[in-house]
Amino acid sequence: MNDGTKKRIAVVGAGLIGRRHIDAVQACGSASLAAVVDPDDQSNVLASAPGVPRFERLEQLLDADIADGIVLSTPNQLHVQQAMDCIACHLPVLVEKPLAIDLKGAMEVVSASESSGVPVLVGHHRRHNPIIARARKLIVDGQLGELSAVHANTWFYKPEDYYDVEWRTQQGAGPVYLNLIHDVDMLRYLCGEVSHVQAMESNKVRGHEVEDTAVIMFRFLNGALATLSVSDCTVSPWSWELTARENPAYAVTQEQCYQIGGTHGSLALPNLTVWKHQALRSWWEPISAESLPFESADPLLRQIEQFIKVIDGVESPLASARDGLLNQQVIEAIKIAAASGNQVELSSPESMVFE
Repeated sequence: MNDGTKKRIAVVGAGLIGRRHIDAVQACGSASLAAVVDPDDQSNVLASAPGVPRFERLEQLLDADIADGIVLSTPNQLHVQQAMDCIACHLPVLVEKPLAIDLKGAMEVVSASESSGVPVLVGHHRRHNPIIARARKLIVDGQLGELSAVHANTWFYKPEDYYDVEWRTQQGAGPVYLNLIHDVDMLRYLCGEVSHVQAMESNKVRGHEVEDTAVIMFRFLNGALATLSVSDCTVSPWSWELTARENPAYAVTQEQCYQIGGTHGSLALPNLTVWKHQALRSWWEPISAESLPFESADPLLRQIEQFIKVIDGVESPLASARDGLLNQQVIEAIKIAAASGNQVELSSPESMVFE
């Protein structure tokens, strides 16, 4: 339980997302920034954290024993080993998505976390957005009826200098891992577990080792079908980043990027618009839209606030290591389906138990 003092949170990795985690920790009334770990001593994030120690390596932070919890916002390829190091030191850890770059690594982290009792959270921060909380309640309450069809769009154009960082062009990166995994998590959270996947990928535009565009089809265990499309080389207003107003770094559009449909209505997100027929459900009858109210809050700050409660033992992770594993399973199925051209059937979540 909380003893009234602020929890000391260290952030490892001071890149684009790491800087936002640092800001969230500093804005959180129940947390203090214990340290920043980054090999670049010129990182401009340090200027916003006077008096906060900086280490070049995670090992130095762990040896210093000055943190109650750790946020890992390092390159994807480092997540598994660094998470395992934190677990070995009995330190709760929030790992930026993806949890790992393959299913084996994700399983290792989940196994270590569950056997040791050390909580591992995954940075699927959209779950902490009040828009998503309202949408999930609406779906769970049956306001859309039986889910039938879903579409998610994630199109944007990343500038060429984004890829000056070499690891972003290599296996374990690409928009499926770096971006679509958020949408996979959202669809799992809102619509249920995925049972089958089909997919196609292309690297035609950028020519990197990883894809720049992918199109995916899902079948959920509840029978609903979904289509997803992701591209980091397409100029477009249709992505969560440009529609949800979560990050001031992105321009704001008035578009929507998710459509979730059921037998009694459909929901557009992130504008939380519900479409229903006024009386008889028929395409010949009038259909009306209702925009639902919601509170505005920074999901990254809410994620840190929940991390503190998990450290205190009063809440379970909203996005757990096992959620990260299940998202990893879907992403890996997408990769297999795209490479083989075959439909891939996923094992059920209940069967994913390991020593």
